[in-house]
Amino acid sequence: MGRIVYVNGEYLPEEEAKVSIFDRGFLMADAVYEVTSVLDGKLIDFPGHLKRLARSLGELEMARPLDDAAIEAMHRELVARNALVDGMVYMQVTRGAADRDFTYPEGATPTVVAFTQAKPMEDTVGARDGIKVITMPDIRWGRRDIKTVQLLAPSMCKMAAKKAGKDDAWLVEDGFVTEGTSNNAWIVTKDGRIVTRDLSTRILHGITRAAVIAYAEAAQMKVEERAFTVEEARDAAEAFMTAASAFVTPVVEIDGVALGDGRPGPVARRLRELYLSESRKRAI
Repeated sequence: MGRIVYVNGEYLPEEEAKVSIFDRGFLMADAVYEVTSVLDGKLIDFPGHLKRLARSLGELEMARPLDDAAIEAMHRELVARNALVDGMVYMQVTRGAADRDFTYPEGATPTVVAFTQAKPMEDTVGARDGIKVITMPDIRWGRRDIKTVQLLAPSMCKMAAKKAGKDDAWLVEDGFVTEGTSNNAWIVTKDGRIVTRDLSTRILHGITRAAVIAYAEAAQMKVEERAFTVEEARDAAEAFMTAASAFVTPVVEIDGVALGDGRPGPVARRLRELYLSESRKRAI
C-alpha cells in the first residue's frame, strides 16, 4: 500500500484515488495549488500558504471549497496518517468537472486533492554544495502571480537545464531575471546588498521569499526589491534561490560563470540558518 491521500473529503489509499476525466484541472489547467513544507512533523509558513491560496482562488473567480480551519485539519491529518516527518504536503483545487468548454461552468463543485511527499529537507546536496543554473527566455503566461498548475513551460526550462548538465534555469524577460522555474531568484551584490525581484504579475509571490525578507531585515541585513539583469547576476558576489521545497539554496554558477569562489557564500548560508531557525519557532 502507498500513501493515504485526500480526495474531496475522503482519505483513501493512493491506488484508489480518482477524479473525473472531465475535471477542468485535467482539461484546462483550471486549477491552483500550494505546497507546504513539513519539518519535524510540523507545517512551515502555513498561514502564508493559506493566504496565497485564497488570493489565487479569488483571482480566478473560483469557489473556495474549504475554510482555513478545514484545510489545516486536512493537512494535519495527512501528516499523521502518513507518519510524515520531513517533506511536503501538496494541495490542489480545481474548478471542478463539467463538459469541456472555454467558459467557466456554472454551479460546478470544486475538486480538492492533497497528498504528502517524504523527502530530506534540511541536509540536501543543494544546500551543501550549491546549484548551477542557466538563463533562458521566460515563455510562461502573463499571470505568474497566480499559483496555477500551468507548469509545462517551467518544466520544459527545467529539462533544458538538466540536459545542459545544470540544476535549474533562471528565466529572463526584457533582459531582467524574473525567477527560477519553481523558485524566486536572489543575488548578493559585492557591497553586501541582498536583491530580489519586486512583486508584480511577473513573478510568484513566494511565501519563503516573504519570510526571508522579514528575517533578513530583522537581522539588520540590507534588502532591495527590484529587478536585476543577467549581467548583474553573473557579476554578483553570491546568488541563491528560495522556495517552500528548498528553503534558501545557494546558487554557485550562472551560465558557466562561477560566483565568488564557486562555493555557497556566507550570506546564503546565514539566511538558510535564519530561515530554518525562525521557521521552526513558528511551525504548527
